[in-house]
Amino acid sequence: MKFNSFKNERAHGVRYATHVQIKATAFEYTEVFYNRKRQHSTLGYQSPVQFLETWFRQQQQEKRVA
Repeated sequence: MKFNSFKNERAHGVRYATHVQIKATAFEYTEVFYNRKRQHSTLGYQSPVQFLETWFRQQQQEKRVA
């Protein structure tokens, strides 16, 4: 994760009342936002969303051919 982006987008200048709130914010940024758009080398340099869309499209095409 790009820690600088997280700091600038989610944490800089924000006061969190509890440790739980900052952990929830960090989790949301990492798992919901960042990891869904980040390109993965193991997925052919596609984001997980792009990879799944391609995979589903291929599955539908294979069903039509079969």
